[in-house]
Amino acid sequence: MTVYDPEALARQTAQQIALLNQHLAVAPPQQAARILGQVLDPATGILGALTTLVATGARFEQDRASAGLLPPEVWLTLGRAANELHYIALDLDNHAEDIQRLTRDQQTATVPPVPSALVARRHR
Repeated sequence: MTVYDPEALARQTAQQIALLNQHLAVAPPQQAARILGQVLDPATGILGALTTLVATGARFEQDRASAGLLPPEVWLTLGRAANELHYIALDLDNHAEDIQRLTRDQQTATVPPVPSALVARRHR
């Protein structure tokens, strides 16, 4: 049986995400699209895993807040963070096809992409 140090695992995970961010910052467009596709994958991506981790933390903090060991605001803030991450993941899931399209070889496209104005829309 392998014994893990959860605090060390949390530090290593943060370091790995920082390293991934460094790679993403300098990656060519195709590789950056593939990285983002994997990060945002609803089933196996980092965003979904982080959302689940924060939700688990919120449930843990709820127990501590109920016992009077923490202010209820701690639990409520973690719960709100978990909900926000969940809604962000749902919003991104609506665009999964677009993100996947980026991962395909752009050289095979017969029509070059057309730039568009960036418009922020929030759906909930």
